[in-house]
Amino acid sequence: MTIQDSELILNSDGSIYHLNLKPEHISKDIIFVGDQYRVDIVANYFEHIEFSTQKREFRTITGTYKGKRITVISTGIGPDNIDIVLNELDALVNINLDTRTLKEKHTSLNIIRIGTSGSLQSDIPVDSFLLSSHALDINGMLRSYQVENIGNPDIEKAFMKHTSWSIHKATPLVIKNSSKLGKKLFSDKIFTGITATAGGFYGPQGRVLRLPLQDIELNKKIDSFKYHEHKVTNLEMETSAIYGLSKLLGHNAVSMNAIIANRANGTFSNEPKKIVENLIVYTLNKLVE
Repeated sequence: MTIQDSELILNSDGSIYHLNLKPEHISKDIIFVGDQYRVDIVANYFEHIEFSTQKREFRTITGTYKGKRITVISTGIGPDNIDIVLNELDALVNINLDTRTLKEKHTSLNIIRIGTSGSLQSDIPVDSFLLSSHALDINGMLRSYQVENIGNPDIEKAFMKHTSWSIHKATPLVIKNSSKLGKKLFSDKIFTGITATAGGFYGPQGRVLRLPLQDIELNKKIDSFKYHEHKVTNLEMETSAIYGLSKLLGHNAVSMNAIIANRANGTFSNEPKKIVENLIVYTLNKLVE
């Protein structure tokens, strides 16, 4: 089957539409950061820069770290941007862009998000690292796809019951990380837990400025949720989209979170840039072990 021009959009130079990339521009090991300026912070650790480009908020640099070829890409904020980035990266490795047909051999990417997040639990302090064992999708983006086989129905049902989840919102979805990649990046320095992914920064994360919330108690309900050993440890805006699309497309994904705020204690890091850079170094070194 040939994919139509309107579905797989290419630039005049043959690169994929939003990312401005060709297949040869990327590694199989890809780091996601939200902020385009953070791409250069990661790339400053590379011994050699092979390629760089930027279109809109999507900045990409490919280079080598301790001899390993790595690509770092800025995704911008939110699950909608992840939908663009992951689908286009998958197209680069699993679709022949010349013939617009699927390749016979599937290629799996290793995708590692390095991002900031706020802890929901008092015992996970600011300036710590957290690896997302699961992602809790409460934004609904993944529901555009056939997700029946990637969720964890028992945790999802327990969460909806505990929170009295509104029928007017998208049904929550819980997706596990890549066990193989998770083991590679884990150490005794790392907290783990379920990372909830909201579709916005204010109301969807329980913040009130001028607009009242649909459920003013929702954050407290999320904080207190527990299913066996699982609890929701932090809240951000990308992880569930990364985990869900990676599962659907056959890629490996892990989200590494620099905890710069603790909403349970009302605290914020004194050196947020330093903790992010420490997590970058930690992750790079784990990737080359």
